[in-house]
Amino acid sequence: MISLFARAGHGPDPQVEHVVSEIPDAPLTAGQILTVQQLAVRAAQAVREGRTTLLCCHSGYNRSGLVAAQALIELGHDTTAAISLLRQKRSPRALNSQTFEQYLTTGLDVAYLLAGLETPS
Repeated sequence: MISLFARAGHGPDPQVEHVVSEIPDAPLTAGQILTVQQLAVRAAQAVREGRTTLLCCHSGYNRSGLVAAQALIELGHDTTAAISLLRQKRSPRALNSQTFEQYLTTGLDVAYLLAGLETPS
């Protein structure tokens, strides 16, 4: 299970692998974009290994949608197909953050570099 939002008293049973990396439902820093990339790779690997994988955030639309769409891209889907599949299977409102959708259409590698430019020196 990968959680992008945590609340005390919520989560899986202790024997379930649980990764918590809180990210905001807002524009991300370069470090947060890197975290999204790493979580997406981890989720894609779990799917390749046949493991059930749950991605969750507060409402299930943007943060988990961003990681899920990137995981689909890691699994070979093109960006448009990944976003479409996510909205078809999860909700038409999934990934309703234009910023998060732009991260995907730009590519997370490029979004990471651009976000890094905004970091004060």
